[in-house]
Amino acid sequence: MLNITLPDGSKREFAGPVTVAEVAASIGAGLAKAALGGKVNGQVVDLSHRIDVDAQLAIVTDKDADGLELIRHSTAHLLAYAVKELFPEAQVTIGPVIENGFYYDFAYKRPFTPEDLAAIEQRMAELAKKDEPVQRRVLPRDEAVAHFQAMGEHYKAEIIGSIPEGQDVSLYREGGFEDLCRGPHVPSTGRLKHFKLMKVAGAYWRGDHRNEMLQRIYGTAWATKDALQQYLTMLEEAEKRDHRKLGRELDLFHLDEHSPGTVFWHPKGWTVWQQVEQYMRRVYQDNGYQEVKGPQILDKALWEKTGHWDKYRDAMFTTESEKRDYALKPMNCPGHILIFKQGIKSYRDLPLRYGEFGACHRNEPTGGLHGIMRVRAFTQDDGHIFCSEDMILPECVAYTALLQKVYADFGFTEIIYKVATRPAARIGSDAIWDQAEHALIESLRQSGCSYEIAPGDGAFYGPKIEYTLKDALGRQWQCGTMQVDFSMAERLDAEYVAEDGSRQHPVMLHRAIVGSLERFIGILIEQHAGALPAWLAPVQVIVAPITDQQADYADFVVKTLQKQGVRAASDLRNQKITYKIREHSMQKVPYILVVGDKEKANGAVSVRARGNLDLGVLPLDDFAVKLADDTLRKV
Repeated sequence: MLNITLPDGSKREFAGPVTVAEVAASIGAGLAKAALGGKVNGQVVDLSHRIDVDAQLAIVTDKDADGLELIRHSTAHLLAYAVKELFPEAQVTIGPVIENGFYYDFAYKRPFTPEDLAAIEQRMAELAKKDEPVQRRVLPRDEAVAHFQAMGEHYKAEIIGSIPEGQDVSLYREGGFEDLCRGPHVPSTGRLKHFKLMKVAGAYWRGDHRNEMLQRIYGTAWATKDALQQYLTMLEEAEKRDHRKLGRELDLFHLDEHSPGTVFWHPKGWTVWQQVEQYMRRVYQDNGYQEVKGPQILDKALWEKTGHWDKYRDAMFTTESEKRDYALKPMNCPGHILIFKQGIKSYRDLPLRYGEFGACHRNEPTGGLHGIMRVRAFTQDDGHIFCSEDMILPECVAYTALLQKVYADFGFTEIIYKVATRPAARIGSDAIWDQAEHALIESLRQSGCSYEIAPGDGAFYGPKIEYTLKDALGRQWQCGTMQVDFSMAERLDAEYVAEDGSRQHPVMLHRAIVGSLERFIGILIEQHAGALPAWLAPVQVIVAPITDQQADYADFVVKTLQKQGVRAASDLRNQKITYKIREHSMQKVPYILVVGDKEKANGAVSVRARGNLDLGVLPLDDFAVKLADDTLRKV
């Protein structure tokens, strides 16, 4: 007898081998109809997969994350099917699932047009309605190569040819289209109903710029019509909030081909930067950090000692002077160790917390650059805590609490916690990794945080907690980190005198809260749709006189507020007051103060808050108190 154990612990017996579809049918007709695949002993498989030994089985439907993955994977194949139907000369290459969708790369004699994209999507819908079964077969490698060569699919033949000789490969067929794929897939094309093609982009074959350029068609697919519509609506809102668009409209920054991947901050944008930096500087000061500053260029030999050279040299900018090789720093940690090493340190000095707004450079590929979110030159709110082993846990607990407060002040209340564990390529013993991983996990438990494990995603020198924000649109941004490192201080011979008089290497905790300031400001712009809270806004108050007769009073109001630290300016242009209000509202200024003869006579201001809210006439001193309260409450 064959025993199948279901997720609820119940068992079903079968006389012999059985398919996933047959198990689903034995449970109920409703489940059999909803089933997209199965998960046998943790591995997702086709409904046609045959189980011939006792196993654990979960039936996968479109309500499961694995089911959505199956839908997207199969929709990528549906895309290729439609392209081959409409453009028989096109060659198919690869088509993986990506976040929120999929893509497929094609070789074709001319660029695909928007009209082509619409036609392909229409053909996909027609093929889905045919509800053709998706069938799997297996061929020996060499036979599969010959099969695709005969079809004229040279890219597929090349992919298969790179598979070790003697191995079998699986192919999936739907209607007149057959594709190389490991699978699994949905049972028929009729299960693919809610999709949309998004755009066409260029992509090099196998990601190598020395190879030919292909055309990459991106698409998205969802389990329900509502989920698809919600995603498309979110994209529309995200486009409105795009930090690059708002950066231009609000005159915050620009990017220039004279220096790709770096940011030219305009006065208003640099004001926002300063608000973020000065806030984080106060966080340093209030939590026992000593601010330091390291050099930009360090000898190649230092990066070799730390292990960064072998790991990151392709992403490092290098230079040479007097026959010595140097690198622009891609991170700040080695410099902080060199500062720690100056003078004798005692266990009484620990924990020693260094913080730096460290400018770093990384040679990101041009295609990976994205506004101020992904750049080549960036500044981190970087910190390193030098401590003893027994201090790791309390330092991590305190850090999580601090990070939560900082994020809340910036308007983020939902945080995802993930522990990234040891990668295959790493330094240090397993015992050290065990200790470091345990400390991070225990710190989150003590902090009352639910967390996920990300196996193998740790840094080469230590595991880490990744702190990911959810923004107003539900998008996720990984910003903060806490990394436990037993190795780097030892590699650079950093020591402290322990209580027993022995020399010990400190544990090094690498931490950042906002991470790259450039990227974090981009996230803030998109989170608030450019309408930054008053405490962050580059211009907090605009004072607009109704006529020239109140210009002197407007100037008095501005100077009074400026003396209290308010970022205020006046608009003395010979324009109608309605025009001024509309223009500064579009610039998303938190408060517009209108002053006429009555306000001037009474030492008052007529207050309009962002969102076209009329707060009425207030004494100037009362308005100043209100704004100070906004700043204190971070709103």
